[in-house]
Amino acid sequence: MKIELRKDYAWSLIVPTSMGVRITPVNGQPVHCSETFMMQVTSAETNVASVASYLGMPVKVLTTFVKGSPIARFIKDDLASRHMSYDGAEIEQGGPWGYRHQFNIADSGCGSRGPRVHNDRAGEVGRTLNVKDFDLDRIFGREGAQIVHMSGLIGALSPDTGAFCLELARAAKKHGARISFDLNYRATFWKNREKELRGIFTEIAGLADILVGNEEDFQLCLGIEGPDAGGKGLAAKTEGFKGMIERVRKAFPKTSAYATTLREVVSANTHLWGAIMAAGGKWHVVEPRQIAVLDRIGGGDGFVGGMLYAILKGWEPEKWIQFGWACGALATTMLTDYAQPSDEEQVWSVWEGNARVKR
Repeated sequence: MKIELRKDYAWSLIVPTSMGVRITPVNGQPVHCSETFMMQVTSAETNVASVASYLGMPVKVLTTFVKGSPIARFIKDDLASRHMSYDGAEIEQGGPWGYRHQFNIADSGCGSRGPRVHNDRAGEVGRTLNVKDFDLDRIFGREGAQIVHMSGLIGALSPDTGAFCLELARAAKKHGARISFDLNYRATFWKNREKELRGIFTEIAGLADILVGNEEDFQLCLGIEGPDAGGKGLAAKTEGFKGMIERVRKAFPKTSAYATTLREVVSANTHLWGAIMAAGGKWHVVEPRQIAVLDRIGGGDGFVGGMLYAILKGWEPEKWIQFGWACGALATTMLTDYAQPSDEEQVWSVWEGNARVKR
């Protein structure tokens, strides 16, 4: 089973996103007692797209910037270094209390101390994303895209971004692009907006060719009953997750692939990592197995990025989930919250459990 992709295209992958920066203490220390921090460019959607861009596929980012901001320049330079093109409106800051790019302040945790993440999104310029700022006929018609990947983080960011994602999905479908949708539920984004966002998310899910989410995502975004109660441990819960995905498949029968990751935290630096995917009427399961974790943030994005890369390559579904699992595991070994694979061989070595030196 393969997902048929557009043959004439400028972009393998397009992602709409709100860009920001992540600030992380060095050496795995907590935020409140650190004096030295690393700053990197971040967004969940470009985390996903990084797998394809680092492995040589053309990627386009649709976003928005604060005009004249040094952080915006930092973001643009970073995207270029990750081999990504971008389209984005330049929005006037409007003074010191105006627009800015979001800050994500993250302690990656260590050992028995779990990670803590503080999002500072006041005045976020990405909340202004609007279809009028993009030439969708050019992007999807004359240029063309194989897959458009969007997440619930952008869909729920503001009423403007919800409408933006919906119009983007409609335009992509009209021009023959496939749609990937990672639900990414966030309670703080949905507060007092449940009816509005349920309608938007349900329509996008109905257009999607690839649906990704955990049990909370499917329940709270789409109203799908969660996994049946199972025994302790992720391996024992696999059948429950299959039951949930079966309910998703009945609700959204036009989708080609449905996937969720499985994670059990032993410590901040040791996880059991697995995944389930339904595609072509068959189940594909990676039973949870132990991985070493330097920083867990971005592991799920790495999984989706690897899965989309495998689909873009035209591989069989068995390899979609394997490459996705390995890219997620790879991302957790890096200080960035996205995977930076040097080549396909490196990813397959992770899948095979081969950590021997390569000379």
